[in-house]
Amino acid sequence: MCGTAASTLQTQLVTDVHDFPGHIACDAASNSEVVVPIVINDKLIGVLDIDSPSIGRFDNDDVVGAELLVSQLVKRLTA
Repeated sequence: MCGTAASTLQTQLVTDVHDFPGHIACDAASNSEVVVPIVINDKLIGVLDIDSPSIGRFDNDDVVGAELLVSQLVKRLTA
């Protein structure tokens, strides 16, 4: 998930990480995930990676909130 978000520079929302090809678990209890790339001046500097033990825990509202958090972080880092 993190690698895909980093390579595509696009947020990844996965309902069940076990259905995601090539998923590498950072936590054995992780079952769903949202990952938002953190980009400054067209350069990836990191990702916000949020995991849950519940399948289907995250939805589009969570993506919007995570992307808003990252945008605020980028504003503070570039101020």
